[in-house]
Amino acid sequence: MSRANRIWPLLTATHRYDKSISTHGRGMGQMIEAPILAYLVETPNGRILYDVGCDYRKIHDPALRARYYDPATFAFGAPEMAPEQRLPRHLARMGLAPADVDLIFIGHLHFDHAGGLGELRACGCGAEVHVQQAELDAACSGEDSVYFADDFRSHGPFCVQDGEYQVAGGVRAVATPGHTAGHMSMWIELPKGPPVILAGDAADLAENIEDEVAPGGCWRGAYAQAEDSIRKLKALAREQGGVIWPNHDMAFYRGLRRFPACHE
Repeated sequence: MSRANRIWPLLTATHRYDKSISTHGRGMGQMIEAPILAYLVETPNGRILYDVGCDYRKIHDPALRARYYDPATFAFGAPEMAPEQRLPRHLARMGLAPADVDLIFIGHLHFDHAGGLGELRACGCGAEVHVQQAELDAACSGEDSVYFADDFRSHGPFCVQDGEYQVAGGVRAVATPGHTAGHMSMWIELPKGPPVILAGDAADLAENIEDEVAPGGCWRGAYAQAEDSIRKLKALAREQGGVIWPNHDMAFYRGLRRFPACHE
């Protein structure tokens, strides 16, 4: 059976925000610090990046920061992102360049998951970008301010998908809509230990999984659909012996192997 070789969790930024953004109807007034992660997945047939973090320029250029993270229109505030957290820097520490990435898989197109596309392109990454048609449609609709259109427009080539599919040997795309219209999680089989399910923002926190509580923000109020997606991931983990990795849980992240260590 074909499996992936290794996974590296990559900390690309941190973001301090009200917990209710991650847990619908819970945690109002409680501030949490969340990791913003990308994952490099090495397979026998190439390297996959699941998500690409934020656009560094929008955080550090004063004019762009004022435009995109204006507190009057963007309640979350800007993340904290150090130069060494940019993806080309992570790759360089591994002896790799952006051109060594073979496929980019975007779980969804919010600013903290798709913003790094432009920098990767500028640094020579020509990899196909996999994204769902429903996600592109939602991102281009103008209904959700957490999509920054220039994060993804003109940063193809896009391989537009519709539903679940095999991404590579041991790597499968899992549909988990709710948080966004075309949100996708990823199933990864490894040589050692249980399969890993990268939840993406289907489950920001371990609490989302344990209590089956939807993320605080869902596309057009699709909280019930988001809860169904969490139950789907839990059933998949139970039936196949997998482990779900929540995406913005600092305590969980600190329990993972720290870069440059990896999971095999």
